Amino acid sequence: MADLFEAAGLTPAQPTPLADRLRPQSLDEVVGQDHLLGPEGPIGRMAAARRLSSMILWGPPGTGKTTIARLLAKAAGYEFQQLSAVFSGVADLKKAFEAARTRRRAGQATLLFVDEIHRFNRAQQDGFLPFVEEGIVTLVGATTENPSFELNGALLSRCQVYVLKRLDDAALEGLLAKAEAHEDRSLPLEADARQALVNMADGDGRYLLTLAETLFNIASAKPLTIAELGQVLQKRSPAYDKDREEHYNLISALHKSIRGSDPDAALYWLARMLAGGEDPMFVARRLIRAAAEDIGAADPMSLILANAAKETYDFLGSPEGEIALAQVVVHLAAAPKSNAVYKAFGAAMKAAKETGSLMPPAHIRNAPTRLMKDLGYGKGYAYDHDTAEGFSGQNYFPDEMPRRTFYQPRGEGAEARIKERLDRWAALRREKGG
Repeated sequence: MADLFEAAGLTPAQPTPLADRLRPQSLDEVVGQDHLLGPEGPIGRMAAARRLSSMILWGPPGTGKTTIARLLAKAAGYEFQQLSAVFSGVADLKKAFEAARTRRRAGQATLLFVDEIHRFNRAQQDGFLPFVEEGIVTLVGATTENPSFELNGALLSRCQVYVLKRLDDAALEGLLAKAEAHEDRSLPLEADARQALVNMADGDGRYLLTLAETLFNIASAKPLTIAELGQVLQKRSPAYDKDREEHYNLISALHKSIRGSDPDAALYWLARMLAGGEDPMFVARRLIRAAAEDIGAADPMSLILANAAKETYDFLGSPEGEIALAQVVVHLAAAPKSNAVYKAFGAAMKAAKETGSLMPPAHIRNAPTRLMKDLGYGKGYAYDHDTAEGFSGQNYFPDEMPRRTFYQPRGEGAEARIKERLDRWAALRREKGG
């Protein structure tokens, strides 16, 4: 509500942020999302047909979700109504739905835009369902979080999910050019500092324009170098939420780079996680898993070294302990790979569930009492060390279960010698009839 000074026109007008002044006025002015907004894109087609479906816009901050929703309503002739899940509750939703119902009676369609829709709880999300189904509102939800994890399945089944891309360098440079044209002056930056400014934005168009506005405001008499730019602007951490999807995306990238024997990529993803504030002990645990799952018996030292890196970090802390994590990342990525033990254990677990409670064959059962010995427990057991080859070739599977081969070494690294021994023992077993 305006105060008396505003009503009398005595309050000087406050300038709006540069990002708001440069907000696109039509869908074709939105940069970086041509895969959705172009003539062949799904949203572009809807706007051209002036018939909209409910949708979820999922993407990083500063990629245009709010702007797209507003311009889409304008292009299709819908009334635009906006709510924020941070500031709105059930009462606000009821008012929005009732207003939309009234408009519908008058022949006016409503686009209800809900920013950060993932912040509504499950019950509140369910509240949208009847109004979306009846066509009272066309819902456009915006979220930075993976809808698969944060939104009800029932709501997702009624909406298309469209993924917005982080803005690439070309799109960000286009925004800077637009800002300079609007201000009728160039940014006071040397060429390499200008690229550093683009890098600072990390794909966020709104943040880039905020940084540019700061540079316009300081009105430097000469172009700034990279060092001077760093003094004026504080670089924010890369987008990374330790509790959300990015956390799992980056640890997956690290693990798969190790599995793919690419130490350079693995080091990059390790650095990304640590720069984003990830708990190094979480990374250490994943490295231990990679050593056991993807390297296994091909390089048995990998598991020992991975555990040693965890202990080293626990002892030294950051930043010194992070060097040990980097060392083991390189070792794991460069090591010979074998998932033979991992696969063998999975197959053995499956067989154990399928075969139930089969008893071991009598000759390898424990016989601590006279009764057990009388029942034949331990009878006929051959002590392997007493045989000529140090290998008896007896059967150790249950009598009711045919012999199975779970472990099939690939012959990589140290596993090559294991494969030779197993092949020799298999031949001896066949000779002895075991």
